[in-house]
Amino acid sequence: MIPVTKPFLPPIQVYQYFLEGIWKRQWLTNMGPLANDLEMRLKEHLKLDHLLFVTNGTVAIQMAIKALELQGEIITTPFSFVATTSSIVWENCEPVFVDIDKDSLNIDADKIEASITAKTSAILATHVYGNPCNVDKIEEIAKKHNLKVIYDAAHAFGVEINGKSIFEYGDISICSLHATKLYHSTEGGLILTKSPELLKKLAYIRNFGFDGPENFAELGINGKNSEFHAAMGLANLKYIDSIHKKRKEITERYDEKLQNLKAVRPVWHKDSKNNFSYYPVVFESEKLMLKIIEHLKLHEIYTRRYFYPSLSNSLPYVKSESDLPVTEDVAERVLCLPLYHDLTLEEVDMIARLMLRIQNN
Repeated sequence: MIPVTKPFLPPIQVYQYFLEGIWKRQWLTNMGPLANDLEMRLKEHLKLDHLLFVTNGTVAIQMAIKALELQGEIITTPFSFVATTSSIVWENCEPVFVDIDKDSLNIDADKIEASITAKTSAILATHVYGNPCNVDKIEEIAKKHNLKVIYDAAHAFGVEINGKSIFEYGDISICSLHATKLYHSTEGGLILTKSPELLKKLAYIRNFGFDGPENFAELGINGKNSEFHAAMGLANLKYIDSIHKKRKEITERYDEKLQNLKAVRPVWHKDSKNNFSYYPVVFESEKLMLKIIEHLKLHEIYTRRYFYPSLSNSLPYVKSESDLPVTEDVAERVLCLPLYHDLTLEEVDMIARLMLRIQNN
């Protein structure tokens, strides 16, 4: 059986080393030494000044909205995981959907201004599949209209634009460290900002708002993460280069073998490099895609319609009257193929053969 994804696991002895330290210290959570060490090492790896390790990427979005004190409407993309939109609603704001660009599949920055109203407080954009948004255009719009910017960079670990981390853009960026991501801590997330003042506020929010044992500085939640999750993050960080190298090989093999597939790949940002988080293809028709999905299933090969359906018409708690033709069209035809560290090139060849066979029948 070939799943669409499988978590990378380090050698058990490496994880065991960190577990032995946890057992000796008996410090299991509340930002222990491993969690602090992980933050430090990630800042070094990503070349960032500020970073917080939190419970997960969803909580990170909610913390970002809270820290920026957003109200009213937040412009966002309907082509993303549900947490992008549900977090907006959870924080009592209203999501306003803007259509996506047909090439990058990110929010179409040229269409954002038309959706700005007197109630708009921010833009929450997703770097879809890790592919950077048009960050320069979004920053220009935000400055013009005095809006805050949050980036859902759940898929974008390690992505840079001209050598600068994608996490440095916007007021706040978040990243997911969920087990399905190319780099993970089993469960976990990162929240990132260039602002020392915002970082301090977010640190308070992460820990119930505590400012000392008997004082409170902010309204907060329990956004902390455990030593066990930090241990997995530290263990996996040792292998990030080999993970990236293998995923690149798999991606390039797909590219080679699927040249004649009746589908296109998203166009990556011209000043950035792929981090190989996913392998999405947009088929020429939904009919062809569904035939291929079923044929692969017969051989116990599993894909994912990611993201489908569009958030604009599938959430019972969101009323959307927007006209989003690109999003609706792409969501019906996009498919993510298996991509994970243990996937062999021979398995990639087999997947490609099966797809082309059913296409050409």
